[in-house]
Amino acid sequence: MTANPATAADRSGADWTAQPAVGAGNRSGEDGGRPYFYLEGLPGTVLQDRLSVTNPGTAPVAVRLRGADAYNSGSGDLAVRGTKDSTGTGAWLRLAADRITVPARTRAEVPFSVTVPAGASPGDHPGAIVAEHSGRSVGVRVHLRVSGPTLTALTLEDVSVSGRTIHYTLVNRGNAALAPRLAVSADGVFGTLLRREARNLPVDLLPGQRVKLTEPWRNPPALDSATVRLRVTAAGGAHSEATVRAVLVPWAPVAGGALVLAAAAAGAYAYRLRRSHRRPPGDDGPDHGDAARTTAERRHLVKAGAES
Repeated sequence: MTANPATAADRSGADWTAQPAVGAGNRSGEDGGRPYFYLEGLPGTVLQDRLSVTNPGTAPVAVRLRGADAYNSGSGDLAVRGTKDSTGTGAWLRLAADRITVPARTRAEVPFSVTVPAGASPGDHPGAIVAEHSGRSVGVRVHLRVSGPTLTALTLEDVSVSGRTIHYTLVNRGNAALAPRLAVSADGVFGTLLRREARNLPVDLLPGQRVKLTEPWRNPPALDSATVRLRVTAAGGAHSEATVRAVLVPWAPVAGGALVLAAAAAGAYAYRLRRSHRRPPGDDGPDHGDAARTTAERRHLVKAGAES
């Protein structure tokens, strides 16, 4: 499910859209379309806006509406929680109606309010309004910021290199949503292997969220010892760096060496197995001390027989 305005088609072929109402809550004062809702206020305030649902088709459309908390999926995409799992913006949001029927070729606007609790913490509280019809869902993002001190902080973790891919994890440790930028470099024994200037990542990292991302390395050297460096930055001074060493070797020689070691181990096992079959059970090899004791015992028995 997307967290940005999108179009969903019902099974009858009529397209419908859900997005912020034009002009409502637009801080710029212009009547241009808004990609998402932006609401800001102090704890204890009530904020209001309107959702627009448009049905350009030839049949009525019944749409269900609900509020939800938004979060990052493991890969970084925006997702929404269920009604019972929402404890932030999704729980604070109230729609004028949770179900509307939009006639053909008609646009309906649905007012809603967000009541910010008196004890709400400062910073961003991501949410969404979810519109559902005929098995399709559209999530319209609600960017709620509670007034107060904001902290921008993020870290790079779990950096590793596997084949032609650099793996890493980004963690937003502040209370504001971040649009991170990433720069990558790699140096080997014989010089520079990779230089990639900072660029925007395709992820909106929400407060407290952790996402696992990858960076392609299309032409790594066949044989080298590389130092890979990642640097991530975001607005507000947030930044983090991480370094990992990677030994790059051709796959075929490594596989061949593994086969040789496996063959040697199998040969040694077979040799030990053959030797064990030649000995009586419990005999692990010659023991000269045991042989001497056996000889002495035989002499004692012969002498005892002679005396009797």
